[in-house]
Amino acid sequence: MAINEPLYPIAVLIDELRNEDIQLRLNSIKKLSTIARALGEERTRKELIPFLSENNDDDDEVLMGMAEELGGFIPYVGGVEYAHVLLPPLETLCTVEETCVRNKAVESLCRIGAQMKENDLVDWFAPLVKRLAAGEWFTSRVSSCSIFHIAYPSAPNQLKGELRSIYGHLCQDDMPMVRRAAATSLGKFSATIEPSNLKSDIMPMFEELTQDDQDSVRLLAVEGCAALGKLLKPEDCVAQILPVIVNFSQDKSWRVRYMVANQLYELCEAVGAEATRTDLVPAYVRLLHDNEAEVRIAAAGKVTKFCQILSPELAIQHILPCVKELSSDSSQHVRSALASVIMGMAPVLGKDATIEQLLPVFLSLLKDEFPDVRLSIISKLDQVNQVIGIDLLSQSLLPAIVELAEDRHWRVRLAIIEYIPLLANQLGVAFFDEKLGSLCMQWLEDKVFTIRDAAANNLKRLAEEFGSEWAMQHIVPQVLEKISNQHYLYRMTILQAISLLSPVMGAEITCEKLLPVVISLSKDRVPNIKFNVAKVLQSLVPLVDKSVAEGTIRPCLVELSEDPDVDVRYYAGEALQACDQVIVKSS
Repeated sequence: MAINEPLYPIAVLIDELRNEDIQLRLNSIKKLSTIARALGEERTRKELIPFLSENNDDDDEVLMGMAEELGGFIPYVGGVEYAHVLLPPLETLCTVEETCVRNKAVESLCRIGAQMKENDLVDWFAPLVKRLAAGEWFTSRVSSCSIFHIAYPSAPNQLKGELRSIYGHLCQDDMPMVRRAAATSLGKFSATIEPSNLKSDIMPMFEELTQDDQDSVRLLAVEGCAALGKLLKPEDCVAQILPVIVNFSQDKSWRVRYMVANQLYELCEAVGAEATRTDLVPAYVRLLHDNEAEVRIAAAGKVTKFCQILSPELAIQHILPCVKELSSDSSQHVRSALASVIMGMAPVLGKDATIEQLLPVFLSLLKDEFPDVRLSIISKLDQVNQVIGIDLLSQSLLPAIVELAEDRHWRVRLAIIEYIPLLANQLGVAFFDEKLGSLCMQWLEDKVFTIRDAAANNLKRLAEEFGSEWAMQHIVPQVLEKISNQHYLYRMTILQAISLLSPVMGAEITCEKLLPVVISLSKDRVPNIKFNVAKVLQSLVPLVDKSVAEGTIRPCLVELSEDPDVDVRYYAGEALQACDQVIVKSS
């Protein structure tokens, strides 16, 4: 018997959603919007949505797909005035055990609620929030915490009072998971509440959460400090939020103290500069001296940002002694966190304090046994240079930089190479030639390819910085000397350096000095060298005169195109083609 055409989509969907094969069920869920379009708005409301509400699939992936699809379903049910029909299936999904499914259902409810009319929010959305909050199983109560901020703004006063009261009960729920959810969403909910009710209703809830016996709830309340601080008047914030932050910085749980250290800058912004100077400096110093390395790591990472709020005098008096201690901390991760931000303290403290107090710390971190610590310092050297000037920098830090140029960890050597052009710019030609010139050549014969590659690029950047005349005197002769190196990998690096230098040096020097060396390497015994010669010659063709291209480069490529090695022939052929095109264009 032929299947009735209008019923066909829903029949197929029902069939596939009941199929044992999970992939079929998933595909069916992903096609929900197509099925809804085929059914039309009315049948989607009356048949598809009720079916989805009843279909409690046992597979989380399918349920998650359904929760996501329903979030964008308003156009398929007839627009915003019918949005409420999407709430029942999502309400069911908010009660399942799997967190990912619940989170996706809550996300979709928020999307739908944000588009619903005010009276529909009062008639349909607020009752859903109340039902979930009163649910017997903790999962529904957890989900409810995340949607109060959608229902609250459009509710009449009586309902608003009811919603605040219900949220208060959730903050005191027997289950820690519910209290955690309430602490997480408190900031979002508070942002929708009137200032008068904020003090009378929300602050007591917040205080309850800050004194919770579970550290997982208290650490989430730390985030609430910053969110609530922005909503309260400055004097209320200092009176009610500041004592909580100070207490949290001494909490018995290291995870709570870690959260305070991590959120410190946001907390300082919430309470204001004055309260930070008087009350939060001692708290921060305690965190920098904390017993737990994780707390010290978080606190050390915020040292520059914190000092920016303080006056230089306060920073020197209170924070700098802690920084000196942390630079020799037993944990390498603490030292690394400090090294990544300490350079930013130089502009805050000024020239004299940087020279007297910070330079010794920089030097000790530059010589740290842990490569990440050394790397962090090198990458931020320019911040110090702006404050103390190049003379002092070169006297105090340059010996350490030269030492690091031969560091056993290649990443440290790489960081130094990448810093060289900037250093060259700051040091000037004379100083650079004397101290760092030989290093740049030395790196071309490093054992690690990445270093050799970076060294070749470094030469190009130096030639651009100091000009072709300087490069002709200090770079080109030394580079060409290394062309006869016994190891073919080093000869390849020289080829790459020639390729990079040629555009900077110009046609005359390229033809006179660089091209003959490349041509001589076309007779190399190693095929890898020969096909790289073909590549380099291809890059040189646009830089030289037509006569050089025809008389020198083309014959060499023709010879390489008849090489016994297949790769050499291929690249020579490619280069020959490109060479002929350039010659034709220029004729």
